Amino acid sequence: MYYRKYRPQKFSELSKPNELAESLMTQVKNHKTVHAYLFSGPRGTGKTTNARILAKALNCEKSQDNGDPCDKCENCKSITNGRFPDLLEIDAASNRGIDDIRELRDKVKLAPTIGKVKFYIIDEVHMLTNEAFNALLKTLEEPPKNVVFVLCTTEFHKVPDTIKSRCQVFKLKKATISQITERLKKIAKSEKANLADTAFKKIAEASYGGFRDADTLLQQVIEGNVDVNSLIGTISKQSYFEFVNCLIDSDSA
Repeated sequence: MYYRKYRPQKFSELSKPNELAESLMTQVKNHKTVHAYLFSGPRGTGKTTNARILAKALNCEKSQDNGDPCDKCENCKSITNGRFPDLLEIDAASNRGIDDIRELRDKVKLAPTIGKVKFYIIDEVHMLTNEAFNALLKTLEEPPKNVVFVLCTTEFHKVPDTIKSRCQVFKLKKATISQITERLKKIAKSEKANLADTAFKKIAEASYGGFRDADTLLQQVIEGNVDVNSLIGTISKQSYFEFVNCLIDSDSA
């Protein structure tokens, strides 16, 4: 899948502007990172990607002066390939009970195996039960040394205030049409696919600000060799404007 094949591996590879990436790079550069973060935002906007890159930056053997990971050392490569023992990703939708968090809490006390920092990414954290949140709260209040948590959610309002208050909170926005279009063009170039600029724009509009959805649509267009309009089922914005104007003017014809 394109969204995995072309997933950014460094902060510098993320679409700009990106306030989250810039802030995290500055924190890493100045050694001012905290033990718990909460990333919220619509799906496909880069919450998990930013978390993984932060894990790289904190465990990089040759960290750059600007806070970006080198993406070449053994630790960086292990994280990219999903085999770094000190990076654990948990899907709270499937592991949402108090027993799951208790098990996590017991393992947190162990020192990192090979990295500098033991890193936990909890996706869809809002799915945890109240009991599980209370168990997690205890760990966030008294975090072991060299442990970092990144909680990711699409439902910020469902995360208890007690959890929010113990995390550094970042809210990701939907990507702009220009950001998505630029990314799609780079992917198409790498895939040696020739598409019209209007096709990129239509895909970007249909993805509603999500990079992952845009990547998936582009892959369907390129590999399925189908027309963009037939795939996304949309017509131009101008057609909508003309239709609304007809309604306003009571022009039923």
